[in-house]
Amino acid sequence: MEIDHCTDCGGIWLDAGELELLLGQPEKAGQLLDSFKIDSASTEKPRKCPICYKKMRKIIVGTSTPVLLIDKCRRGDGLWFDKGELQDIFDRAQLDEDNKIQKLLADMFGHNQKD
Repeated sequence: MEIDHCTDCGGIWLDAGELELLLGQPEKAGQLLDSFKIDSASTEKPRKCPICYKKMRKIIVGTSTPVLLIDKCRRGDGLWFDKGELQDIFDRAQLDEDNKIQKLLADMFGHNQKD
């Protein structure tokens, strides 16, 4: 698995299937992916997919407030997480209780994603 990271903004791109690999828990990954809902009310400017260069959709993750929006490629190429969003999702869904994923990301990128 190769996780792409923007050194300018701290965002993370996960290719299709990498979120499931990162979680390592198929059932929980499925529950998380099932919680994604298309947001039609967002005023955030849509990002372009780094693979197909088409505008991505804003996706609401879960039902917690404040609302967490991520970007999803319309073709299914992958997901974009602004800095801290990936860890925020894991925290909200209690998917990283032993902080293994947070430690992995810190090792990969040399810092904590929450900073």
